[in-house]
Amino acid sequence: MRKDIISNGGKTVIGMVHCKPLPTTVGFNGDYQEIIDIAVEDAKTLEKAGVDGIIVENMGDTPFSALLNKAQLAALSVAAYAVKEAVKIPVGVDAAFNDCESGFAIAGMIGADFVRVPVFVDRVLFTDGVIEPCAKRCMEYRKSLGLEHIKILADIQVKHAHMILPGITIEQSAKDAAANGADAIIVTGSQVGEETPIEMIDRVKKVVNIPVIAGSGVNDTNIKDQLNIADGAIIGSGFKVNGKIENPISYELTKKVMDALRM
Repeated sequence: MRKDIISNGGKTVIGMVHCKPLPTTVGFNGDYQEIIDIAVEDAKTLEKAGVDGIIVENMGDTPFSALLNKAQLAALSVAAYAVKEAVKIPVGVDAAFNDCESGFAIAGMIGADFVRVPVFVDRVLFTDGVIEPCAKRCMEYRKSLGLEHIKILADIQVKHAHMILPGITIEQSAKDAAANGADAIIVTGSQVGEETPIEMIDRVKKVVNIPVIAGSGVNDTNIKDQLNIADGAIIGSGFKVNGKIENPISYELTKKVMDALRM
């Protein structure tokens, strides 16, 4: 890694590059080059506004699936590579809803710094069906590819999904993620743009010794409070006009959030 993307006590801000719908997705408009061009433009805007890192994600591929198909894998690989070449800050990959193998394959090929794994230790119900936790597969696949330097940012009780066993506490999920090899833990609200409860971040911080990231709803009005407890934030819709995922990254909004953190 060029540097640790996140650390205990840090104030790291990671911006999301939401790729346009990829080939075979319902929303794909037939323009392959546009996917790359818009991803690169958003990445450059995020870097210019001062974020610390970027995640490239196929967020436009609704209805979402747990795994990428071949066409999506090819497209996300090219888009992520183009982003990596366009910026100097750390870049990560988030593939589909839980395709850790594709995430690591892409990360290894492009020289990425980290992957995001949405369903690491929890068993959840999603629009694509039941998704099983992938910690064992994730750790073994990373080792088999010789990519142990690439960090794992693992969600717990991830947004957009329902816990199969809702009685499992956020603390237990956090401890399980840390015990199974996560390098950092992501805590989110229940939906895109919904603020991550500070009380939930605090609960997780008290039971693990790895960095904890606020994964949703961070904006210029709450970023100082969120990062007073969390070690970092992942921001996507908060950098876009009206919070709409399909909009491009706004330099003005991103700069406003970053300035609010540094005040």
